[in-house]
Amino acid sequence: MLRATLIRPGEIGLEETKIPEPAPGEVLIRVKAAMTCGTDLKAYLRGHKLIPMPGPFGHEYSGEVVSVGEGVDNFKIGDEVMGVHSAPCMSCDYCKRRIFNLCENIMETKVLGSYAEFLLLPAHIVKQNLYHKPENISFEEAALLEPLSCVVHAYREMAFEEIGNALVIGSGAIGLMHTLFLKAQGIAVTVMDINSGRLDSARNMGADFTVIPDDIGNLMENLTDGMGFDLVVECTGQVKVWEDTVSYVRRGATVILFGGCPTGSRVTYDTTMLHYNELTLKGSFHYTPEDVRYAREFIIKRKMDLSALITDSFPLKDIRSVFSLLSQGKGIKFAIKPD
Repeated sequence: MLRATLIRPGEIGLEETKIPEPAPGEVLIRVKAAMTCGTDLKAYLRGHKLIPMPGPFGHEYSGEVVSVGEGVDNFKIGDEVMGVHSAPCMSCDYCKRRIFNLCENIMETKVLGSYAEFLLLPAHIVKQNLYHKPENISFEEAALLEPLSCVVHAYREMAFEEIGNALVIGSGAIGLMHTLFLKAQGIAVTVMDINSGRLDSARNMGADFTVIPDDIGNLMENLTDGMGFDLVVECTGQVKVWEDTVSYVRRGATVILFGGCPTGSRVTYDTTMLHYNELTLKGSFHYTPEDVRYAREFIIKRKMDLSALITDSFPLKDIRSVFSLLSQGKGIKFAIKPD
């Protein structure tokens, strides 16, 4: 089978390798769509601690079952499926506390390699986080289950009825997904970015307002009477932006720090502002099986138009061209379709 390998930052290889055989509990799928994402782009540009190099590349997928291991009775050959690339171990201390997204083993047991003709899914993922794909959902939309699971996890304890307006910082793929999700909750969303082309995409996807950083002060004054936003969602992974987030919220508001900064980064906040304005800074990482179930229902019920995020599709052999486009800031998400 043909498989893409991230050899080192800036270099993707294509290799022929043996099609794997599923062990007990495992499922082998023919990949129908594998989506690009910001994490993959970070790994391609600068490396990423969670994506070993050289190694298999890609983690958002959907496909068709071609073989099942012994003991698998809820999937059969020919089933169309959608899933994510990880699942908790259910035995570590964090899993026992039901903090499944912070499982001690979840990153070590994840599966990479969706940019390939076939993908072998481990038993713990098959058991917890693999689902049948309904006919009314395209393979491309189904492959967005993983990033949407990450997005919904950020809001699992959020009281949406208390949020009238939100500011999403960054209008890349994940920022736009946050925008779509918040709009589906009936929240007025402002998107801020330095890239005017991306702001055009945000407006096309329903953002109520868009703004460049230089104009955010005037917009806040007019839109919120100078109070600030009820919610700010950071989606750039830049230290300076992390620090600026607290300047955009009202007293008692919440900041979701979603974009991951480079390892070892440090940020500084005004303690007076955090304390006396009673701000909540909330990190958000990964997802739980419950988040995956919720995200799947969201996709199936078409509560948001995820297809708007998909710029184009390419065959696997052209994956280098795809990441060249992404490196130039072109496109939102691309579908890699091996067949």
